[in-house]
Amino acid sequence: MDETRLKGYLARIGAERPARPDAAALRDLHLRHLRTVPFENLAIHLSEDIVLDEDALVAKVVDRRRGGFCYELNGAFGALLSGLGYDVTLLAARVFGDDGLGIPYDHMALRVGPWLADVGFGSHSHHPLRIDERGDQADPAGVFRIVDTSDGDLDVLQNGRPVYRLETRPRTLRDFVAGCWWHRTSPESHFTRSLVCSMLTETGRITLSGRTLTRTAGEERTKRELGDDAEVLAAYRTHFGIELDRVPEIRSPVS
Repeated sequence: MDETRLKGYLARIGAERPARPDAAALRDLHLRHLRTVPFENLAIHLSEDIVLDEDALVAKVVDRRRGGFCYELNGAFGALLSGLGYDVTLLAARVFGDDGLGIPYDHMALRVGPWLADVGFGSHSHHPLRIDERGDQADPAGVFRIVDTSDGDLDVLQNGRPVYRLETRPRTLRDFVAGCWWHRTSPESHFTRSLVCSMLTETGRITLSGRTLTRTAGEERTKRELGDDAEVLAAYRTHFGIELDRVPEIRSPVS
């Protein structure tokens, strides 16, 4: 990543350039990213292409001021961290669901030195987790634990519940192309069946699901149904900084 793009990315998340690529700076960058770049799947329902290329991912976040889902957010964040001097490895994971583990390359996370960084999983840890720690790790989002599996993978648990199973083998962006395609086209993917735009705030989280705007602050949760298209577009702009020329609508997936 060139210097101009690096400065633009840091400005996008409201961060100063770290003096050195250390754990404290990573913690700050991670939290800032979660609070400024939304987790969203709007591209799927706006018939936009999703290109797993570093330049395209960074341009979407920095130039278009959009967010994305795991491949996009962690792909872009990994590029930023590499540009700042961090040792970054892309890791594949499979998400635990009601029917067990998801598809291969279901999720992308980042290994940053001894840390697990993940800004692309919606509601997850606010701060990076030590990937080599097997005890409880307290975080504002709950208590996390990383557990070894019998086949050499790692299970990431949140409040005692398994969230995803992480492989430790290094991957490249190209490895995730098939998983990304499945998530944006399959009728079985929850991304094709739902609309979501969600971001961490200083007091909780704000989420726009279709036309339902939900705010959480601690244990308090409020929901409001938005009215016409103008109100929905204003909500994307006001709460997430996303400028759209039309309201995304769930469309039938093409298998």
